[in-house]
Amino acid sequence: MSSRRLKIVLSYDGTNFFGWQIQNEGRTVQGVLEEALSKMHKKAIRVTAAGRTDSGVHARAQVCHFDTELEIPENRFKNAINTFLPGDISIISSVYVDEKFHARFSAKRRVYKYYFTDITGYTVFNRFFCTQIRDIPDINIMNACAEKLKGIHDFTTFTSAGDKNESKIREIFSASFYKEGDLTVFQIEGNAFLWKMVRSIVGSILKYASLESGAAGFDEALISKDRQMAGTTAPSKGLFFHKIYY
Repeated sequence: MSSRRLKIVLSYDGTNFFGWQIQNEGRTVQGVLEEALSKMHKKAIRVTAAGRTDSGVHARAQVCHFDTELEIPENRFKNAINTFLPGDISIISSVYVDEKFHARFSAKRRVYKYYFTDITGYTVFNRFFCTQIRDIPDINIMNACAEKLKGIHDFTTFTSAGDKNESKIREIFSASFYKEGDLTVFQIEGNAFLWKMVRSIVGSILKYASLESGAAGFDEALISKDRQMAGTTAPSKGLFFHKIYY
């Protein structure tokens, strides 16, 4: 029986997951999804994702692909998978694609959003999905820092020491802060991101926007390629893998 490649878009609440990637111990999104698909197919199924998210990070539109021999109409496949999934993962859409499609390598741009608020906007309903900041810096200064990110740069300063990528060069197409009700949102779009890069950027902008050096200090940190100049990495719960463009 011939197989076809299926592209799925899924959202998940990362609160109770140890990230996307399967690990020896701990509940992961990939592990739960592959277990559900393997039950459907009555054999082991492996999925490939557009990007990996860390422990506690959420996704609004993660993209995956896998090959299937099941004869299920594409618009009904998502509902079939959802019957096997827990409440903190949901398939949004499912569509058959060309066998050359690759969830990771075919992606052109990725968008992340980070949500935070002060005590006035922090509630029992958003406590797992945004970070409480005691003193939020001036949004104009934060946006001046964000402007420094645009273009092609070496982002060594803003990645974890454990990042395995040989090249730390990435291209950022847009980066800005804006208000959404009581929440402050940081949105960044780039061709790809390094391990913990977005959370490190958020923590570093919060640091430098609170200092007299402001955007100039942040730019100096970026250029330095020195991780010691970065701010404290922002908590994972405020970060969402928002969208992927192909």
